[in-house]
Amino acid sequence: MTAVLELGEQSTGIAEGWHRVCAVEDLEPGWGEAALISGRQVAMFRTATGEVFAVAQEDPATGAHVMARGIIGSRGARQTLASPLHKEVYDLGTGECLGTPELRLATFGTRIVDGYIEVEL
Repeated sequence: MTAVLELGEQSTGIAEGWHRVCAVEDLEPGWGEAALISGRQVAMFRTATGEVFAVAQEDPATGAHVMARGIIGSRGARQTLASPLHKEVYDLGTGECLGTPELRLATFGTRIVDGYIEVEL
């Protein structure tokens, strides 16, 4: 049997590229929301300063899909996200775990186009 994939689609079934998700105003500052983008669970955040971040919804330590319920904050100039389960703290921009270097949170590019947030998978 031969499978044919659409252009830009990986064997996972997740389409690569930019995806329009929601209006910027739909994200409350300081609060996370989960989105299903082309079959991938993504946690999205808007900071008080208006920055928008998108990361994997899956907690790297446990595999549970809970990161949208994490606590956003900062360490110096770095925007951070603490897991709601074990409170591991991740850099929202890079996905680096600040307490356990072997853990890493997947991050995705974001941009705002005409008032809408787009996420790059």
